Amino acid sequence: MENHTKATEFILTGFKSYPGSQLLLSILFSAMYVVTVIGNACMALIIRMDPKLHTPMYFFLENLSILDICYSSVITPKAALTFSLGRRTISYNGCASQMFFFSLFGTTEAFFLAVMAYDRFSAICNPLLYQVIMNKRLCIFMVGGSYLSGCINCTIQTGFTFNLSFCGPKEINHFFCDVPAVMHVSCSDTLVNEIVMLAVCGSIIVGTALVVFISYGYIIITIVRMPSAESRHKAFSTCSSHMLAVTLFFGAVFFMYAQPGATSSPDKSNAISILYTIVVPMINPFIYTLRNQEVKGSLKRLLKRKGFL
Repeated sequence: MENHTKATEFILTGFKSYPGSQLLLSILFSAMYVVTVIGNACMALIIRMDPKLHTPMYFFLENLSILDICYSSVITPKAALTFSLGRRTISYNGCASQMFFFSLFGTTEAFFLAVMAYDRFSAICNPLLYQVIMNKRLCIFMVGGSYLSGCINCTIQTGFTFNLSFCGPKEINHFFCDVPAVMHVSCSDTLVNEIVMLAVCGSIIVGTALVVFISYGYIIITIVRMPSAESRHKAFSTCSSHMLAVTLFFGAVFFMYAQPGATSSPDKSNAISILYTIVVPMINPFIYTLRNQEVKGSLKRLLKRKGFL
């Protein structure tokens, strides 16, 4: 019978090889976290306070903003404290919890992006049936289904990973408890875990990415066929920003989880992980509002009511 060593803590060694940059990394991570929380909180608040934005698209965007705050909060504050204080240890239960919630919110984000792409497909390609298709019940079902899918995946990934044995140096070459990085320090045979991660995460990433890119493929075809230049510009300005966000997210997570040998390059994973765990949640509110006249108009009306304009 295999002897499973019960680890009590792990050491996060991500970016440890750059000792002179620890304070800079702490300031950078802290600043990005503050921008993430403020940006996404403002987005959710604007949508909540303006009845004109109570539509399916903004319902999903509000939920994405709340999700991004949670997603970033699981990782960024701990990483910033690690860099500033040099306390790189994390308890066994703390590591498992971080992995659980990171996987939950990360998976949910992938499904949210797919749902939002389908929403834009319905609005642009089937405008007459949009209100019928994207009814309130379906919207709530899609959000709930996204979280349920996240729960299933995080339970599988965390359960399989922490069923491994951890013996010898328990140094995780990462700045948080990511699945491949924790798997890499195990002294057990991780072949089954790698297959499960590749099968489950690969299916989720490829499946949601297909929904996204097929939806936007049809959207682009529909936009090109629009007779009005103004309509084409309005539709394309909205969708181009969405495409930037999803390309960044899916490109990074595909590299991390949907290809064989994902656990074999922990050094690369540190830099790439910053993209989808910190950068994407930070820029999402700006990407979705930068060229969105409805949100800009809502913000102006809100500021006028409060006497700031």
